[in-house]
Amino acid sequence: MTDQPPASTPPGFGPPPRQYAPGPPQPSAPGPEFLAVDKRNSVVVDASGVAFEMYEITVDFPWPEIRSVHYKASPNGKALMVAVVHLDGRVYECVVNAKPRELLRGWFAQLAWVLGYYRPMG
Repeated sequence: MTDQPPASTPPGFGPPPRQYAPGPPQPSAPGPEFLAVDKRNSVVVDASGVAFEMYEITVDFPWPEIRSVHYKASPNGKALMVAVVHLDGRVYECVVNAKPRELLRGWFAQLAWVLGYYRPMG
C-alpha cells in the first residue's frame, strides 16, 4: 500500500453549507388546548391533534388522520365520552369521569370551542 491522501468527498455529498443547515426546531404555533383528566384516563386536544391516555397507554391522533371527533355525556351524566373517527373508519373512544359533576359542563363548553378552532367544519 502506498500513502495516498484521503479521498475527497464528491460534490453534492456531505453536510449542507452553513446557510442551508437546518436551524433549531421551531415551536408550533400556540393555540387553544383542551384537557380532561381523571384517575385513569385523559383526553387532550391541541394543535397536533387528539390524544387519549387510558390506563397509562397513550394513543395520538394527528389532525390529518382524523375524519371527525364526537363527544357526549355518559348515560349517567358523570363522564365525558370522546370518540375519534379515523380516516379509515375505525372509531376510538375514551371516557373521562367528571368529579364533581359540574365539571362536565365546563368541559363541554371548552371542548366545543377548541374543536371548532381546529376543525371548523366538523
